[in-house]
Amino acid sequence: MRQLDITSKEEARTCQVREKMPQTLFEHIESVVKQVENSGLSDDFFIKVEKSVQYISQKMNLTSIQAVLFSVFIEHSDDNRIYISELSKFMGCKKVRMIGLMNDIDALENRRLLRCSKTDNMITYRVPLQVIEAVKKNINYVPENTRDLHINVFFKHMNRLFEERENNEIASDALRVELLSLVEDNPSLPFCIQLQKYTEMCNIPTVFPLFLYFCHRFINHNDDSVGLHELEDLYEDRFVYRDVRCSLEEEYNDLIIHDIIEHSFDNGFKEKEFFRISSQAKEKLFEGLDVKIHPVETKKGWIEHENIVTKQLFYNDREQLQIKQLTSLLQKENFQSVQESLIRNGMRKGFACLFYGSPGTGKTETVYQLARSTGRDIMMVDISETKSMWYGESEKRIKQIFDTYRYHVDAKEVAPILLFNEADAIIGSRREVGNSHINQLENTIQNILLQEIENLEGILIATTNLTRNLDKAFDRRFLYKIEFDKPNLEAKENIWNMMLASLSKKERQVLAVTYDFSGGQIENIARKCTVDSILNGTQTSLERIRDYCENESLHRSDKSKRIGFC
Repeated sequence: MRQLDITSKEEARTCQVREKMPQTLFEHIESVVKQVENSGLSDDFFIKVEKSVQYISQKMNLTSIQAVLFSVFIEHSDDNRIYISELSKFMGCKKVRMIGLMNDIDALENRRLLRCSKTDNMITYRVPLQVIEAVKKNINYVPENTRDLHINVFFKHMNRLFEERENNEIASDALRVELLSLVEDNPSLPFCIQLQKYTEMCNIPTVFPLFLYFCHRFINHNDDSVGLHELEDLYEDRFVYRDVRCSLEEEYNDLIIHDIIEHSFDNGFKEKEFFRISSQAKEKLFEGLDVKIHPVETKKGWIEHENIVTKQLFYNDREQLQIKQLTSLLQKENFQSVQESLIRNGMRKGFACLFYGSPGTGKTETVYQLARSTGRDIMMVDISETKSMWYGESEKRIKQIFDTYRYHVDAKEVAPILLFNEADAIIGSRREVGNSHINQLENTIQNILLQEIENLEGILIATTNLTRNLDKAFDRRFLYKIEFDKPNLEAKENIWNMMLASLSKKERQVLAVTYDFSGGQIENIARKCTVDSILNGTQTSLERIRDYCENESLHRSDKSKRIGFC
């Protein structure tokens, strides 16, 4: 009988172990992560995780070491800048061992399980949200299909690739490979057929990404003039860029020789530094594609109001009253009536607004929600892109922005919102010119901007973190100025409740009283908790939330001051 009892207990323990065996992709990844920390990737480690590594490898078609590396990247996926040194420290590996694993990390990037960013000689990685969602669903992530696409979808994929290059998330060689693959996957498209003819005429390795960039800018950005300085990001090797630039400047590039691209013209004069696709090439390349497609559908920076996700925002009483008034004004019927009344009284009919305050207080999101609730699209301006190092180019860009906006105000039934987000750089106090060409350029940009606001017929909203040093000329031109303070105690409790509904009322109150956070800071913490729940399958504890709060506090800045309100 005693032997039978022992046997029964052994069987019970065996059954219990089986019940705890990982079943899903996430569970196997978690099993690997628990063992890999400080393991040095030893043989003993691989023996312990053999079954989980085998499951991940087969499920995702990875090698054993790639399965381990992928698991470690998932563990660090709450960070958009994952450094190899962090992974090395986590796994207890020597740096030389990590260098030997770079080919496997590159393989994960080629599978689009990772995205790589290279800036200032620093390489970082991130795990795309789509990959995390696929793992959560216990399925192998497969990148979006690029075969047999409609021409519009084809250019959408091209836009994605060039944006990744612009953000340093893909190497120039990888960009060329993926562009080539995209073209080869769609051999029946008239664009690709004509492109093949051009490749037979030109030195394809050099001009292929270059020419597709011209096509991308023309179709996706409605931009028919590309400056030489804008091509530098296409090439990591500065010597290759220098050769390409020289071939364009000296006009011996194959694309120029075969009349595929040509110099741009301004008021009848050839612009030496700017190029465009020739009219002859456009007719052959874009057959079946409406190249006059409405700019709002293709131009980078446009946000359509129907695509804006509804988001509940909490304000202090003063802000709530002002935003309510502005929302009422921007309703189509009210806005038209007000403009007609202003015209009858000989007043300007445009509305310029300034949203200012500390980072994370909801300035930009308020613009989005205003647009959504009033049915207005947003034309967003990247201020950094308007400040070109090329003399005369910045002024040209500012004027082009307002020319484009005026076109849409006239063409659309409901005037869009022109959003100058983070406009600190162009609305600050004037600089003493002296002998500084930079200060002279800054002041010239401000003069043009002031004049354009004066003649505005639509709606401009500028957001800024400036709490002082606002140029008086701009102060007068902003009819509505709304300061966004950090939320009061009641608003903070509501934000905590919305972001983390699992918190009790007492816990919300404690967090709201203890931490003087903006809505953006609370959202950061909530996002980390969401990642925790995905990876661990459990709700984040209050202690863990407090740790996140303490970490967020390290980056807090409470030095903002008011600039006034009218």
